[in-house]
Amino acid sequence: MLKFDWRNADAQVIGSENGLDLSQEFSQYQEQITSIIADLNKRKDKPGQKLQWLNLGYNEETLWYVKEYASMVRGRFDNVLVLGIGGSALGGLAVTEALLKPYWNFLTKEQRDNFPRIFFLDNIDPDSINGLLDILDLKKTLVNVITKSGDTAETMAQFMILRDRLAQELGEDEYRKNVVATTDKQTGVLRQISEQEGYKTFVIPDDVGGRFSVFSAVGLLPFALVGIDIDEITNGIKDMDLALKNTDIHQNIAAQNALIQYLMDIKKGKNISVVMPYSSKLKFVADWYTQLWAESLGKNEDLNGNSVNVGPTPVRALGATDQHSQIQLFNEGPNNKVITFIRVGDFNTSLEIPKIFEYTGIGYLGGKTLNDLMNAEADSTMVSLSDYSRPTVTITLPKVNGYYIGQLLYMLEVQTAIAGALYNVNAFNQPGVEQAKYYTYALMGRAGYEDSAQMLQNKMNPISVS
Repeated sequence: MLKFDWRNADAQVIGSENGLDLSQEFSQYQEQITSIIADLNKRKDKPGQKLQWLNLGYNEETLWYVKEYASMVRGRFDNVLVLGIGGSALGGLAVTEALLKPYWNFLTKEQRDNFPRIFFLDNIDPDSINGLLDILDLKKTLVNVITKSGDTAETMAQFMILRDRLAQELGEDEYRKNVVATTDKQTGVLRQISEQEGYKTFVIPDDVGGRFSVFSAVGLLPFALVGIDIDEITNGIKDMDLALKNTDIHQNIAAQNALIQYLMDIKKGKNISVVMPYSSKLKFVADWYTQLWAESLGKNEDLNGNSVNVGPTPVRALGATDQHSQIQLFNEGPNNKVITFIRVGDFNTSLEIPKIFEYTGIGYLGGKTLNDLMNAEADSTMVSLSDYSRPTVTITLPKVNGYYIGQLLYMLEVQTAIAGALYNVNAFNQPGVEQAKYYTYALMGRAGYEDSAQMLQNKMNPISVS
């Protein structure tokens, strides 16, 4: 299982001003944590609770359909192009970057075992999209469009462009074979289009929000298409789920870290949550976590309708890269952060530093490995932060594979749900996001938003200064 080490957030290590007496806090919050975990598991099957993501690791039917489709199209496409934004893309990016060979899209077909390259269009920047379309052979590209509502402006704009290009190159009948849609089972614009056009479809389950959807077909389909073992991922989820059903906080790492992050915020004023993997393969896990933490916990109102404006601010960092940029701030700037290191026990490969330049000041590096250096960098940064009384916690994966990636992402999802309960907010909605969406509809001329469009134009008119 994953290992979780909270010692460097404890007052015994970094002092009582910035650290917590965690033995005491765990005991004090035990009853509340027990209630939260029991409540989450009690409500997970009830419609409208947005907790179906807790069951995704056990969805054998989805696994079967995904594997069947991936097998059917094996060898037919050189590229998979995923259209999505936010939760429809970040989880896919995180897992494929972690589990595929580095620089996957640059490898030959033989090096990829005849699996396709994979690209994620997670933004609407015209230069980036035009650049990608200029180099992709669309005839050999499978487009996976992902949106549950079917009216996500960014994703559907991308798809309208791709649909038009595919139809031009392949014809109105043939292009459909190059499209697979992941959307709502019954409703929404993309469901309607899919049925009219005859696309192959996969379902985003009800009561699964986008940022919690990585283990539904949203993520599993792209993973299977490029040869990632999705059974290994779900095995990791199921084992972690069993461990996280334990209501004893001393045995539940998601509960421990949720409580630490919460108490560091409300008791110690540390409202910035840094996540810092020491592995380039895990770089996009930090991006995925940023959305998960920010959208789930940043809320205007609590569950009682009180105005609270709570939520720790997530920050991405990468070891050892950001030791040469952000660590100066982390050590000597405001002491308002708690840093979560994500470390790897055994890297998949090793690389020795040659014994050369022994007559110079860098000779000491010779004969060591980059593995040694990376671990030394992580250890030294952790100790340095402790010297400055900065709280850190560490999650360690024994190695980067599907089993442990499944465990890591699921643990962070459960941690977020528990933290939401501690803050007494709805961790599964995003009203602040929805408002900006509605404004976008208005500015782009969607029917029914005319009044909003006029109001926005008035607000955006520049103030003249005479």
